[in-house]
Amino acid sequence: MSDFDSLAKKLAPHYSKFDVSNRLLFTGHSHQAWPDVAAEGVQQGFEAAARHVDDKWGVAFEQAEHLRGYLRKWYDDPDGRYCLAENTHLLLVSWLSSLDLKNKPKIISTTGEFHSMYRQLHRLEEEGVEVVWLDPEPSDTFMDRLASHADDQTAAIMLSRIFFETALINQNLTEVAQYAREREIPVLIDDYHGTNVAPLSIKEADLEDCYLLIGGYKYLQWGEGNCFMRFPRDCQLRPVITGWFASFATMENSRNDDLTHYDDSDQRFATGTYDPISQFRAARVVDFFVEQGLTPSVLRQQYLTQLELLLSLFKAEDLDSGVIKLVHDKPLEYNGGFLAFRSPVAGQLQSMLKSKGMFTDYRGEILRLGVAPYITSAQIEQASSLLADCVKEVSA
Repeated sequence: MSDFDSLAKKLAPHYSKFDVSNRLLFTGHSHQAWPDVAAEGVQQGFEAAARHVDDKWGVAFEQAEHLRGYLRKWYDDPDGRYCLAENTHLLLVSWLSSLDLKNKPKIISTTGEFHSMYRQLHRLEEEGVEVVWLDPEPSDTFMDRLASHADDQTAAIMLSRIFFETALINQNLTEVAQYAREREIPVLIDDYHGTNVAPLSIKEADLEDCYLLIGGYKYLQWGEGNCFMRFPRDCQLRPVITGWFASFATMENSRNDDLTHYDDSDQRFATGTYDPISQFRAARVVDFFVEQGLTPSVLRQQYLTQLELLLSLFKAEDLDSGVIKLVHDKPLEYNGGFLAFRSPVAGQLQSMLKSKGMFTDYRGEILRLGVAPYITSAQIEQASSLLADCVKEVSA
């Protein structure tokens, strides 16, 4: 029995509604199962609305603050602000609208960004914004390539901490932040694939003046509707895309021609009314993680040992590299919470695996297998065997 099995077997019964013990759920980097207590949170949200009617918002804001507390501990970031929104795209657009793109019409990003950021930046390109797309690899030349493009026309640097296709952890963030700080260029980091899988101390990494996008849909097990932008406490950005949730202090004021006001609060980049039931659900999951002792170090160890077994089994199969191979051969310490495989038939393999009851996903030629804390060694062995069978079938 692998050393991660004891925790996985302890956790699995708490995910009975998702039936994790009897299913091969290997999309942990995309959608993890929710513990059963999440359903209690949904019910609590309904009951709060029924009991308090429009006054439910005070209770709802308490749930949101509970989530912020968890994130501040995860990121070792007691002074950071955390703005809540239904998805990271709302936060991304709000943040982009605060940039001086008229006078600084250049953004530096990478070719490894997730769809939300890539699509939005690509659309801005069509409107005349210059977007520099740097390859994230090789990482040891990244800073030189960044420096060759950054200038006084650069409005922002936007990049991931863990790249969503390859699972590689960005090794340059501290250097990027220092470089940008010296030139007063804001830095936005997409950490959707980092939260709850690869610990990060914002203080130790010297990222306290950076902006982070955080989503609850994946490793946090919070489900939809629980996304945050982390921003520095002294932030003075004034997003053009702004809603009344960013200025509760002025709600009762008469309208006038004064500059649009922003509260000195976590909600500087907020829009408007949203469905708060998801925060009740997520708050119960936060409590569950604490009760189960799922600390940053425990979670990281669980993921690494699970991936180590999956990796060793894949290598032992010695499959046709023309059909499938690892995207990178770096040590697992450089890896996030899933393994990425390159295959010209990635979509076919994903479909074949799904027909056999195994959930994976793919992007272009990249097939991705992601683990989760409740997955056992027996399930990993079964998944590896199914993958090998499908590859051999395609190769025949």
